[in-house]
Amino acid sequence: MSARLKVSNMSGTSAGRFPERRLVAIYPGSFDPLTNGHLDMIARGSRLADHLIVAILRNTQKQPLFSLEERFEMIDAATSTLTNIEVDSFEGLLVEYAARKSANAILRGIRAVSDYEAELQMALLNRRMRPETETVFLMAAEEYSFISSRIIKEIVTLGGDVSQFVPASVAARLRAKFSR
Repeated sequence: MSARLKVSNMSGTSAGRFPERRLVAIYPGSFDPLTNGHLDMIARGSRLADHLIVAILRNTQKQPLFSLEERFEMIDAATSTLTNIEVDSFEGLLVEYAARKSANAILRGIRAVSDYEAELQMALLNRRMRPETETVFLMAAEEYSFISSRIIKEIVTLGGDVSQFVPASVAARLRAKFSR
């Protein structure tokens, strides 16, 4: 089913029709590593948008666990069955990237009230800088509401098993990274 909207006015004339619009959404993040919570948001976002761009943030201020190429490969493999997904990367301001990609929505996940405050502030700033791009908040599914990439990395560094929280291919990469 497409998320496209085509509605006519009550009189049946074409003068009252809304133009057909395409919803292009960006789901940004570091995805270091990709979690089942991320995958849930991607799957749900792909049902809402005509085209969903999973955008990996290249942050030169942080030292990621996985390279950009590795994160791209993990996301690409885990989302291969979704036909309206594009995996990309960006650096700099998200709203400038959204303008380059002609995106009209930014998808953000909310796990807890603590996420909401920071996400709201960012959404308001983004709206001020680029009003034509809306932020859409999706509540995390209950079973993923406690999962974060930071916690996954902490569990793995302490020798714990994270296989129930990440895709199998990601769990294998994590084991390989920490078995050296």
